[in-house]
Amino acid sequence: MLIKNKMSLALQTAFLGCALSVGAVAAADLIAVNGAAAPKLDGVADDAVWKQAEAVDLRFVDGANLGGKGETTGSLKAAKVGDTLYMLLQYQDADASYRRSPYVKQADGSWKKLKDPDDKGGDNNKYYEDKVAMIWTINNTIDGFAKDGCFAVCHDEEPPKPYGNKYTEKEGQIGDMWHFKSVRTAPLGQADDQWLDHTQYDKEKSANAGRKSDAKTGGGYKDIGLVDGKPEFMSKDGKPANQGGTYWLSKMDAVAFDDSKFKPGDEVSSILISPFEGDRADISVSQVWKEGVWTLEISRKLVTGSATDVQFDNMSGEYLFGVSVFDNAAVRHAYIKKPITLKFAQ
Repeated sequence: MLIKNKMSLALQTAFLGCALSVGAVAAADLIAVNGAAAPKLDGVADDAVWKQAEAVDLRFVDGANLGGKGETTGSLKAAKVGDTLYMLLQYQDADASYRRSPYVKQADGSWKKLKDPDDKGGDNNKYYEDKVAMIWTINNTIDGFAKDGCFAVCHDEEPPKPYGNKYTEKEGQIGDMWHFKSVRTAPLGQADDQWLDHTQYDKEKSANAGRKSDAKTGGGYKDIGLVDGKPEFMSKDGKPANQGGTYWLSKMDAVAFDDSKFKPGDEVSSILISPFEGDRADISVSQVWKEGVWTLEISRKLVTGSATDVQFDNMSGEYLFGVSVFDNAAVRHAYIKKPITLKFAQ
């Protein structure tokens, strides 16, 4: 479903009235307040702790789509409740994008996957999903991150990807990546917990360069293939994605495909999802779009013990990270140019 709606007047006023403290030239401190009660991860963001927390305002630039200008604004809050960090990210996006390369039934009864005709490889900007990414420098090991944020690991001059490859400059420099995906992980209340090292791009050996996924013991997402020319699975409710169904298929709802239930023009999911288990499941999220605004309520234990996670184990410490948002784009994200520093209220 591709949902379009105008932003409410109240939300427009709230965003336009913000002083943009993080964007093209500025950095900022994000203070995690000490909360008495954890927020409910429901995408409503009306909890007492969010009223207590002070927002850092964000300006994102140079992304694909986003109204044609590639820019948007948002805000970020943080709180510590017990042994858990909570974050609230909200940003403007005129529509929610879920139509991630579905299969479409053709007039002759065959099935074809929707593809961006301009995609030369990993650059889908027409049939994709909305995403958010955060990169944290683990133990402040990434050279240049304090000055340049995510640009310290972005090698945008390197083909074949239009936004280049991501990797750190030296062995031992490690980043923690939190990847929020509106189709592949958000319906399950999770983010994709990933990490970054110094591995450079190699077409055969390391196509993702330094980007890697945390270890898992089960779950995840994978493409649904064609079997005898038809998608292997469908949802047990039999609803096409463009007729009240979803553009993701939960493994628990998957049944063998019944072609007789669909007519030409119907679309079905090409992605099968199930909850991550293990290290890759550390981050929980409610990712909700309403009236032109994405709201992400995020939680993660302060200390996970994983070598590929940032550990918030020093309440007097400073934790640097960058944020990017993707509007119906695989890689062409909008970004802030300077890092944010997370600090904990004393």
